[in-house]
Amino acid sequence: MQAPPLTPSSDAPAPSVALGATDDGPGPIRRCIATGETLEREAMIRYVVGPDGTLVPDLKAVLPGRGFWTCARRDAVDKAIAKKLFVKAAARAGHQGPLTIPDGLADRIETMLARRCMDILGLARRAGEVTAGYDKIESQSRKAPFGLLLGASDGAADGKRKLRSISAAAMHSEILTSAELSLAMGRENAIHAAFKPGRLAEQFLGEARRLAGFRLLVAANGPELPRAGAQAE
Repeated sequence: MQAPPLTPSSDAPAPSVALGATDDGPGPIRRCIATGETLEREAMIRYVVGPDGTLVPDLKAVLPGRGFWTCARRDAVDKAIAKKLFVKAAARAGHQGPLTIPDGLADRIETMLARRCMDILGLARRAGEVTAGYDKIESQSRKAPFGLLLGASDGAADGKRKLRSISAAAMHSEILTSAELSLAMGRENAIHAAFKPGRLAEQFLGEARRLAGFRLLVAANGPELPRAGAQAE
């Protein structure tokens, strides 16, 4: 579950990347309309124009119509708004007339990505693919390794550090708050959870990485921008 390599470029596509590959056609590479970076589509956000002329974030990248992309980062979205790059991209995609950009677009995307993370976690809970609670995780880790450890961003740093130490090979994410973990897990005061290795763990980590580009959380020891996923030490 290592992060795919990200390949920054200048404002023009790199010579080794065909222009068509950075558009909304086939291929895994997309070009950010705000920064010019060419990245794997899993590290980006797609947008389309709705029938009423409203800009729609298409997080699953499945909505019909020619789309355009930004990096999964708040600064890229804010720049695309400030420089009217969404308007220009929509025109190139064939949209005629004014484009309505929802207020607080970056905040909306953050909320949508957090919900996707919580939905995956809830699905994993119902499928028996995730364990909650420090004691249970510690006990089960002796029998089989976990694929991904979750710690509440606002949980105590010492407890999360101890949890990582008992499953050193697992990836870890501290992008959701205790309230969000609790809601997804259907229990009060959830601080720790752990995924079994597999598809759902990989899906969660992919969404967590995108969410990290939009989320500034307050941790137990003060403000910080948490890492969505990293190899535990």
